[in-house]
Amino acid sequence: MTIFLKNKHTLKIDDFYFKCSIGKNGLSKKKIEGDKKTPKGTFKIEHLYYRKDRVKLPKTYLKAIEIKPNMGWADDINFPNKYNKLIKTSKSIHHERLFRHDYKYDLLIPIKYNSNKIILGKGSCIFIHLTNNYNPTAGCIALHKKDFLIMLRLINKNTKIRIY
Repeated sequence: MTIFLKNKHTLKIDDFYFKCSIGKNGLSKKKIEGDKKTPKGTFKIEHLYYRKDRVKLPKTYLKAIEIKPNMGWADDINFPNKYNKLIKTSKSIHHERLFRHDYKYDLLIPIKYNSNKIILGKGSCIFIHLTNNYNPTAGCIALHKKDFLIMLRLINKNTKIRIY
C-alpha cells in the first residue's frame, strides 16, 4: 500500500482523501535542515509513537511505541551518530522533543527520510503528526486526529508514502 501526497492539502490512501498540511515552504527534492520544506520522494514509514497519557492505543497494524518524557529525535549535525534518530533527550544534543506540551505529537509516525545512509544537514525529524488548524509545518505532514486514526487502520509496516 502507498500513501500519496496528491497536493499540498490532500493525502490519499486507497479511496480515502484526507485534508493535510505540509512544510511552510512547500516541497523539495533538495531538502536541507531547517528549510521548512517537505521532502519529495517515496519513503518507508516507521512505527507509531503515541502518548499513552493522552490517547488510548489506536487500532493499527503498525508496531506502537509509547512516548516517554525523555524521548527526542536528534536534529543536531554535531552528533553524526545520533542525527535523525530516536534518542534519550540531552541538553548537549539539539533535538525535537517527542513528549510535547501541545497535542501535535500525541500520535506520530516518522517518515524514513534520510535514514539509511544519513547525510548530515539533509533534513531530519520528518513525521506524520497531528494538527487542529492545518497551519504549515516545519517539513512534516499533519492530519486531523480523526483522519490519522482512520489512516492507522489502513496502513501497515510495508506501507510507503509518495510525496511528489
